[in-house]
Amino acid sequence: MLRFKEIRKSVGELLEQARVRRPPVPVEKIAQGIGLTIRYAPADEEVSGALIRRGKEVIIGVNSRHHPNRRRFTIAHELGHFRLHRGVAIHIDEDFRVNLRDEDSSKGVSWEEVEANRFAAELLMPTGFLFQDVEKFKNIDKQAVQNLARRYRVSSQSMEIRLANLGFTPRV
Repeated sequence: MLRFKEIRKSVGELLEQARVRRPPVPVEKIAQGIGLTIRYAPADEEVSGALIRRGKEVIIGVNSRHHPNRRRFTIAHELGHFRLHRGVAIHIDEDFRVNLRDEDSSKGVSWEEVEANRFAAELLMPTGFLFQDVEKFKNIDKQAVQNLARRYRVSSQSMEIRLANLGFTPRV
């Protein structure tokens, strides 16, 4: 049940609300602007982050040991869960709802994880922004991918995948 049109619309609303017109997208500011709290703490390497819902309070937990680009992706991924998914109920003295971002998240083993990853990619590398920026390059080669990755503050691998998903064939 992948909702790509809904994802693009939801991201567009967030970008418009935050008045974001160009990269890099300030994901932390966007999350805080809609009332989410971001907390950074060290965690095991395989855990990137979590979305914790406790009543009206919503916290995005982020592994502080990860690279800044990965932390940005984690925030965007958890924002995707917040906008698209209800979460799993956990009882720890009170009811919580948690979406955990771990190694399995990137494997695309569930439709919720695929949607959250798609949301994160659309938020960090908005389609409209990328189409404008790609026009500036004669070829989408390794150097172009690296330049775009720096501009959007994402990894080169994320940029390469995003470009391929948008129909551009990077020559890296």
